[in-house]
Amino acid sequence: MTETPALVWFREDLRLSDNPALSAVLEHGPSLCLYILDDSPARRPLGGAARWWLSRSLAALSAAIAARGGELLVMRGDPAEILPRIVRDAGIGFVAWNRRYEASAIALDKALKAGLSAAGVAVESFNAALLNEPWQVTTRAGRPMQVFTPYWRAARERGAPSAPLPATTTIHKATPPEGLRRAALTVAELGLEPSQPDWAGGLRESWTPGEDGAWTRLADFLDGGLQGYRAERDRPDRLATSRLSPHLRFGEIGPRQIWHATRMALEAGKTDGSAADAEKFLSEIGWREFSYHLLFHNPELATRNFNARFDAFAWVNDESGLAAWRRGLTGYPLVDAGMRELWTTGWMHNRVRMVAASFLIKHLLTDWRQGEAWFWDTLVDADPANNAASWQWVAGSGADAAPYFRIFNPVTQGEKFDPEGAYVRRFVPELAQLDPKFIHQPWTAPQAVLEKAGVALGEDYPRPIVDLDFGRRRALAALAALKTEEQLEHG
Repeated sequence: MTETPALVWFREDLRLSDNPALSAVLEHGPSLCLYILDDSPARRPLGGAARWWLSRSLAALSAAIAARGGELLVMRGDPAEILPRIVRDAGIGFVAWNRRYEASAIALDKALKAGLSAAGVAVESFNAALLNEPWQVTTRAGRPMQVFTPYWRAARERGAPSAPLPATTTIHKATPPEGLRRAALTVAELGLEPSQPDWAGGLRESWTPGEDGAWTRLADFLDGGLQGYRAERDRPDRLATSRLSPHLRFGEIGPRQIWHATRMALEAGKTDGSAADAEKFLSEIGWREFSYHLLFHNPELATRNFNARFDAFAWVNDESGLAAWRRGLTGYPLVDAGMRELWTTGWMHNRVRMVAASFLIKHLLTDWRQGEAWFWDTLVDADPANNAASWQWVAGSGADAAPYFRIFNPVTQGEKFDPEGAYVRRFVPELAQLDPKFIHQPWTAPQAVLEKAGVALGEDYPRPIVDLDFGRRRALAALAALKTEEQLEHG
């Protein structure tokens, strides 16, 4: 250990345990902890819900660092300008950060590493976000993989991930220069939370951002939620998923930690979940890994079709339909419940995400990028890899995509996965008194049934904005036209 100060740059790794960049910095000597709210147009800005989460997560991280003797310095601006200035002014000899995988973030990190190294500053980066780096899992020919099942099989063949690093207990704080201290902001001064209007009440009621909140969520899931996960995870009417996604998105907990905690609980008999439940749960961590693999090798995943033949697809882009979808007023209760859950809590059950996305893309023939952008703004777990990869999967334009003719029917999906309508009743209270027989298709209910339930279609709940059969036929016709054009191009 030296007395030359070192600096750890927090980004999407807002935790003190299993944080290799932090551990490396603490080994060097007195340490500065830094977070920069990146407002450069070169990087995609966070959506509103994610900004709310970030505010709470930074506050939790700052308190945790202070409890261990350190201090989190918070800045706003372009890291390309701010970080080198802080390193110079504070006499930093060593800088560490954990890697990100979007092209713009990679470019930033490469430029910073080159500049700092040229100035004589040691720089190291680490993997804190993934079980495997995106370049470590390949086909036998050494190429990127495009299908999940063989990807996950190859990833598993690499063996169990390394054990998580222990939590930091003491931080030997370096004293920042006075000018840096004056320039630093409080978390509140970042202005990340909404105020006029304050739409985050449902988020506050639903979540506890921060490392402690992540561990509580995982412990509760392993204690009771893992049991039956394999069979129940598609049921939005039940608390059968981990809801760890926003904690993972901001790095309040890492996949290595989740992996080993799940395995240990299973082996020690501290969970009622079966080995099959655990395998299914870990495969969902695998899907996240696969999404980052795709993003790394396809940097424009959120803006360009992975399958270029979809560039010629004839989108309708119905603005009124898009607006109804966003507001949860499509007339299809499962879709509307999902969109209202999203607006209220910043999260949506994964099965319902697929149904809602399919409805927008296929029944309304709206470009998947419109949906990806809305989810980016409204999800607390809006993830640059998962969000884009999943939208393209539903659209049929992505890697390992569902066949385009697989068009989710929101009525049959609701009847299968929310059979009593409990999920719909929670988020679409206008229908709360409707007979379960009609809860997923209220337009088929006799007038007497509607009146008894206090439902006036077209007044307090909309009639369907598109006929499902018509929407399906139109989508399949558009695909057929796309295939015909492709055949003409290739003879």
